[in-house]
Amino acid sequence: MRETVSGGCQCGRVRYRVSIHDDDAYLCHCRMCQRATGGVSIAFKNVKKAEVVWEQEPDRYASSPIASRGFCRECGTSLTFEFPDSENMDLTIGSFDAPGRFQPRHHFGVESWHPQWLDTRGLPEYRADENPNTRDRWMKIVGRLPD
Repeated sequence: MRETVSGGCQCGRVRYRVSIHDDDAYLCHCRMCQRATGGVSIAFKNVKKAEVVWEQEPDRYASSPIASRGFCRECGTSLTFEFPDSENMDLTIGSFDAPGRFQPRHHFGVESWHPQWLDTRGLPEYRADENPNTRDRWMKIVGRLPD
């Protein structure tokens, strides 16, 4: 399977297209990713740098002596993780236009994972459009709910 898919940041300033060969992805739990995203883990899709076409290049931050992270300077969306000396890079799953297609195949950085956040199926579930605090604000200001 070879398919071109697209993605980008929340505000739309940074957009990309990438050729993927499968729907494999992974979760990184390392402390660097936790600090960079403010989350307990981040989902990534590993791709060839040469197969990513940027409509607008992301801004980059040298997050360590060995790697950088791409992001949008306007909205703050985390977009990439990359080693400068590698032909591959990681794109954040949440930045894809259709993130639901990807399947996690492994965990990385498990020395820092928080297992209580991995299987949350037993917790109560709430839809955003059923919360009047959120729904009413969207309807008043925008006139519709977000995608």
